[in-house]
Amino acid sequence: MRKLTNGQFAWLLMAPGVALFLAIIAYPLVSALVTGFFEQSLVRPGRTFVGLANFADLLGGDFWPVLRNTLVFTIGASVIPFVLGYVLALALNSGLPGWLRGVFLFPWVIPAVVVSFLWLWIFNANYGVLNGLLGTEISWLGQPGTAMAAVIVTKTWSSFPWMMVMLLAGLQTMPKELHEAASVDGAGTIRRFRSVTVPHMKGIAGIVFLLEFIWNFQHFDTIYVLTGGGPAGATKTFAVAVYDTAFKGFDLGHATALGGLWMVLLLVLMVFYLRKEAS
Repeated sequence: MRKLTNGQFAWLLMAPGVALFLAIIAYPLVSALVTGFFEQSLVRPGRTFVGLANFADLLGGDFWPVLRNTLVFTIGASVIPFVLGYVLALALNSGLPGWLRGVFLFPWVIPAVVVSFLWLWIFNANYGVLNGLLGTEISWLGQPGTAMAAVIVTKTWSSFPWMMVMLLAGLQTMPKELHEAASVDGAGTIRRFRSVTVPHMKGIAGIVFLLEFIWNFQHFDTIYVLTGGGPAGATKTFAVAVYDTAFKGFDLGHATALGGLWMVLLLVLMVFYLRKEAS
C-alpha cells in the first residue's frame, strides 16, 4: 500500500473542514449572489434572468436611505459606547472597587432580544418609565425624530460593557513606570493621558472600535424588536431591509441584490480591520 505524502496527508486532514465550509458558507453565498441577477419570488415557482436590473432599481431608490440609516445607527451605536466604555475603563483602572466590573457587565450578559423588550417597555408612550420620570407623553419609538436615538441608546446600554472590559485589559498592560516618569517630569493628569495612555492604547482601541463598528453595521435584533425599521422607514437598516424584502415582500431577487451591495460594504470594513490587525 502506497504511503501518503505529507502534502496529501495534510489535505486529507483539511478535507472535512473544507467540505463543511463549502456546504454551509460558500455554496449558500454564491447561490445568493447569483439570485441577485434574477427576478425570483418566494411565493411563485421559477425565476427570470434580469441582469443588473435589481441592482439598478435599488441604487435608484431604496439603497441610499437605507445606507444613511445604517451609517447613522452604526456610528452612533459605536462612538457613544466606545467613549462610555473608555471612561469607565479609565475609572476602574484608577482604583474603583473591582466588584463594579461585574455590575457594569450585567447589560452585556443579557440576551439582545431581552434587552430590546426591556427598553421597549421603558420607551412606551403610555406607561413607559422614561415618560413617567419626565412627566411627558412622548412616543419615543413612534416618531422619526426620536426613534433612531432610542434605538442607539438601547444598543449602547447593551454593548458598552464589552468595550469597557477590552479597553481595561489594554490599560492594565501599560507599565506603571511610564506614568511615574511622566509625573516626575511634571506632566499633569491630562498631559499623561494624551502623551502616555493614548499612544499605548491606540492599537487595541482601534481594533475594539472597528469590531463594534462592523458588528453594528450588520445588527438586526435590537432594531427589529424596537421599531421593525419604522416609523416611516426612519430606522430601516440593511439587516432589516433585507429581511423585509425577502420575507415580507417575498422578493428574493431584490433582497439578495441588496444583500450583495451590503456585503461589498462589509468587505471594505473587513479590509480596514485586517490591516489594523496586521499592524
